[in-house]
Amino acid sequence: MKVLLILGAINGALAVALGAFGAHGLKSRVDESLLATWSTASEYHFYHALALLLTGLLAKAFGASGMVTAGWVLFAGMLVFSGSLYVLVLSGQKWLGAITPLGGTALIIGWLMLALSLFKHA
Repeated sequence: MKVLLILGAINGALAVALGAFGAHGLKSRVDESLLATWSTASEYHFYHALALLLTGLLAKAFGASGMVTAGWVLFAGMLVFSGSLYVLVLSGQKWLGAITPLGGTALIIGWLMLALSLFKHA
């Protein structure tokens, strides 16, 4: 539970820093479509940093191990989804776009796991 809260806070800071880097540091270096890709990555990164905080708080409040598992799945999904997009933009390796949906699927599963755990314990 505590580790999800810490991961949420750290990833919130990272999402802001990487979003700012994309908006300012990459603006003159990559084309508009890649900037949009970076923006999507940082938006999802930030949303899911908040989701980790929420999941950690809910797990602490309800003591439900399913919520902790949901948090780890959300974290993995965030790493794969946003991480693959960040690396795609920085490296130009378009094949990384094929990995991104795996992260998106993990995000969806994490949210559904959280919903199920809330249904059972809240």
